[in-house]
Amino acid sequence: MERNRGCPLFLLAMPPTRPPYTGSSRKLVLAFDVGTTFSGISYSILDPGQVPEIKGVTRFPAQEKVGGDSKIPTIIYYDQDGKVRAVGAEATQESIKETIEDEGWTKAEWFKLHMRPKAIAGSSSLYKLPPLPRNKSVVDLFADFMRYLYGCAKTYIQETHANGPQLWLSVEPTIEFVLTHPNGWEGAQQQQMRKAAILAGLIPDNVAGHARVHLVTEGEASLHFCIQSGLTTDALKSGGGVLIVDAGGGTIDLSAYGQTSASNDSSFEEIASPECHLQGSAFVTSRAQQFLEDLLRDSKFFGDVETMKEHFDKSSKLTFEKIENPLFIKFGGVRDRDPKLNIRGGQLKLSGTDVATFFQPSVACIIEAVKKQCAAAQKPISVVDSNTVQSVFLVGGFSASEWLFSQLKISLEQLGKTICRPDSHVNKAVADGAASFYLDHSVAIRVSKLVYGTGCCTLFDPKDSEHRSRLSSVRTWADGYKRVSGAFSVILRKNVQVSETQEFRASFSRPVKDRLDLDEVFTSIECYRGTDVLPRWKDIDTDMYSTLCFISADTSNLSKTLSPRFARENGTLHTYFKIDFDIILLFGLTELKAQIGWIEDGVEKRSPARIVYDSDIARADT
Repeated sequence: MERNRGCPLFLLAMPPTRPPYTGSSRKLVLAFDVGTTFSGISYSILDPGQVPEIKGVTRFPAQEKVGGDSKIPTIIYYDQDGKVRAVGAEATQESIKETIEDEGWTKAEWFKLHMRPKAIAGSSSLYKLPPLPRNKSVVDLFADFMRYLYGCAKTYIQETHANGPQLWLSVEPTIEFVLTHPNGWEGAQQQQMRKAAILAGLIPDNVAGHARVHLVTEGEASLHFCIQSGLTTDALKSGGGVLIVDAGGGTIDLSAYGQTSASNDSSFEEIASPECHLQGSAFVTSRAQQFLEDLLRDSKFFGDVETMKEHFDKSSKLTFEKIENPLFIKFGGVRDRDPKLNIRGGQLKLSGTDVATFFQPSVACIIEAVKKQCAAAQKPISVVDSNTVQSVFLVGGFSASEWLFSQLKISLEQLGKTICRPDSHVNKAVADGAASFYLDHSVAIRVSKLVYGTGCCTLFDPKDSEHRSRLSSVRTWADGYKRVSGAFSVILRKNVQVSETQEFRASFSRPVKDRLDLDEVFTSIECYRGTDVLPRWKDIDTDMYSTLCFISADTSNLSKTLSPRFARENGTLHTYFKIDFDIILLFGLTELKAQIGWIEDGVEKRSPARIVYDSDIARADT
């Protein structure tokens, strides 16, 4: 079967050359891709003067394949005391099934999706999301699984490299960790992943430890994989953009990129706001399970639905290719038979038409998302003259589905797009790409996904009808001026290209009667998800606003230098204090960075701002 028909030249292109490592001492980079259904590890050992290579961990405990594999199931079993008993391939062994039943172990799978933001597209489709084990948070599960991955990486490197134990000892204290997450994950989810890394013992809970954890979206990691595999070279020669579709177990991540200039073929920019949809292969399995339950509900085979689901998930799902051909799901012995239900010899026969319905929502979601990305990329937001997307690269474990690929190929070719997928290792694209993200750092410009800003009060203007309509929100502040609350100050608009060093700021003032109230600046950064390009008031489209994070900065040294000011209130003169400051945000990195700036003696001073996602702090602030 010719899987990449229509785009063979992409697989012949040479990947870009990586320069030698310029550090002074040996370093290890570990990239963990914790997927919804499968996970993988890639790594690179950096030796001074040597060109770094990316390798994968291809041997895990209890793997069925003798030659190894680059992925393991994202499954954990806990006993009744909450202790980890089996992880990864160990959790799928036939030999432990009896123990699982006898000792009442609890299975944790698909737990990654419990970390999702509420606003992510497709959340309503999570009708079969397994619950978390009792007394376990999603951070606990991530920590336990990353601890296991860390142990697997340690064993593999020690066993496969010359002087492996000594090598590991030399790099262990300074390992750089790269963690991947779906495009739709935001700051709160990134912080949860950091907490899990600390809980897993990967890093100490201090500034130096935190600096060794790097987070990257699965879409951007997949782009790096395609670049290093030479897949993007020919697609970008004509000046067009490329669209990466990372089809995984839980999410479908879409990211569009172009080159920043013709003279620099190693620097890329986002040319459309990335998307994330909960329509991965796990939901194909969920729809299949629902179909089987409805079909067999009143039969003696209803108790076999779980076995059927597992067989469909592991074998039948990816091999389904033609709607004309039936699909067989094996679950029992030769005596299991019911012709009315199309069960013979322990096999259930499903029509190809029925099986296609399991895939249809995911296929339709991807096609519509591709159209949206291509339309957005045609807008004049790029510094490149022409970044119209012509090439689509399908990666991720779900891309191995023959039916998915064939349906996307038919639809996208009708739109004039070429779709390709790597010939092998489709499931390790994210892990390899995450390591490449650390080494090569190919993306220099990213696109803002939402409108970002902060709630504020604004000076009351009696001539402004918007202000007059909000008289109930007008208050007199310590400086004697009236202000109307509920305003929204936009710091960054949606669909704006942002470089990594570009700063976005908004100016504020804070008058108070007690100087101690100015020892800290604490404010929220909020997202607006509606259609207004420049929203002004939070009482309009109220449901479209959500808190991204809170930023806190120590301004006690500044407050001590403030001189009292004077204002009248009801005819009485009183003192007050005021600071004028800027909130400075950097959105161009894979993680948000913040600072507070102010003018002191004619010189701008700055204070690092701590970014907080804890909802308890939010309640205290209100």
